[in-house]
Amino acid sequence: MNTDPIADALTRIRNANTVKHSNVEIPASKLKVELVKLLKEEGYVENYEIVEKGNFKVIDVTLKYVGTTPVITGLKRVSTPGLRTYSKSKNLPKVMDGLGIAVISTSKGLMTDRAARAEKLGGEILCYVW
Repeated sequence: MNTDPIADALTRIRNANTVKHSNVEIPASKLKVELVKLLKEEGYVENYEIVEKGNFKVIDVTLKYVGTTPVITGLKRVSTPGLRTYSKSKNLPKVMDGLGIAVISTSKGLMTDRAARAEKLGGEILCYVW
């Protein structure tokens, strides 16, 4: 049993990026699908696809590279099951002065820090991506 599935998904992406794999498979859940969808919209991953493997589903993520350099240079889990981190819309963090994104879980679903600031929504800070 995995106690932190978001950290597991981020670690899988980070590890695949480090060894320059083109694809990585992540066990699927609604939250992880939304996270990967957000990463695709922001241009951090090339594509993703939900695939049935036996009795369960996995997300097949195609990683994005510029030449041989990965687009994702850093992933950091912020809020963990043992220490939840919340922020109001006015206090949302800027990752690398706006060059990266913070993924925020709001009442309207997952969104970037910029989108949450624009809609004046706070929430749980899931991770930083740069």
